[in-house]
Amino acid sequence: MIKAFILAGGKGAHLRPLALHIPKPVVPLANIPFLFFQIDNIKRAGITEIILGLSYQPRIITDIFGDGMKYGVTMRYTYEDFPRGTAGALKAAENLIDDTTVVLNGDVLTDTDIREVIQFHQARKADATIVTARVMNPSGYGLVEAENDGRVVRFLEKPPEDEITGDTINAGIYVLERSVLDCISTEGPQSFEREIFPSMLTAGARIYTYLTRAYWQDIGSPQKYLEAHYGIISGRVKLPTYPQKSCPPNNWDKKNVQIDSFSILDGGCMIKSGVVIENSVLGEDCRVEEGALIKDSVIWSQTRIRPNARIERAIVGRQCHIGEGVRLRPGTVLGDKTIVTDYSVL
Repeated sequence: MIKAFILAGGKGAHLRPLALHIPKPVVPLANIPFLFFQIDNIKRAGITEIILGLSYQPRIITDIFGDGMKYGVTMRYTYEDFPRGTAGALKAAENLIDDTTVVLNGDVLTDTDIREVIQFHQARKADATIVTARVMNPSGYGLVEAENDGRVVRFLEKPPEDEITGDTINAGIYVLERSVLDCISTEGPQSFEREIFPSMLTAGARIYTYLTRAYWQDIGSPQKYLEAHYGIISGRVKLPTYPQKSCPPNNWDKKNVQIDSFSILDGGCMIKSGVVIENSVLGEDCRVEEGALIKDSVIWSQTRIRPNARIERAIVGRQCHIGEGVRLRPGTVLGDKTIVTDYSVL
């Protein structure tokens, strides 16, 4: 039976300060722990057995998902005492894998049809199939070069700008035959991208690419995390099935508050008169006071925004205090419990 394995052990160093107190795979995306988006996509492919490879703050993740039964899946976990790389993490789960496996990086938001990828993989009798995506700026990603039929001819892992040969990148989703595990050593950290796939290619393995045309965005940095929210707000990616929380209703006077139809507000928010909220996401129990403007931004739960503050294209963590008349300019990222004093400009 085909299973899914999610690489959910990373520390999310590039996503800090947002991932300082919470693992990157469960940072809130549109107020929903991120892994729910991946689990929902996996379920749509008819896969119900999911293994999570954990390392950093694993208890937070296991407390959310447990055995997975209430979400319609079976969840199992492996734990790493030290980072073993993307391939090493899968090798650690070898005793749980008995067939073809779908492997996903734990920071990829996509509506790629996994069922189609599996069918593509099986039709070509591939040893490994790598989902690829086209991006405007491929620097910082691994590039994959393939023939017209999709068979891989070369890998370029995060090349310098003057060596970039195309715009097709490794999208962090693989379909792997169990035989791939035999290519992974039990010693030391190893990655699919730098060691395993290139060595398999040299040995003559059948490695193919599947070019996705669905929405794709990684959330590995604050800017990319913000872009992922715009993908959700615009409707380009589906919201997952998610258990409703018993939050009190939001409280505001609709005649004196302007909130556009794209914005997402979790329960318990209190919005005072004269507030304008556009293309933004607010977490649970936020308080936004008179005359504040929030535009193209993400505000995590229990944050207070004082009168006439102006927040544009920014990310604000949990339990922050944004003082009166504060200006948060585009690109500002604040970690949990940050206090910004009145009339500051960041």
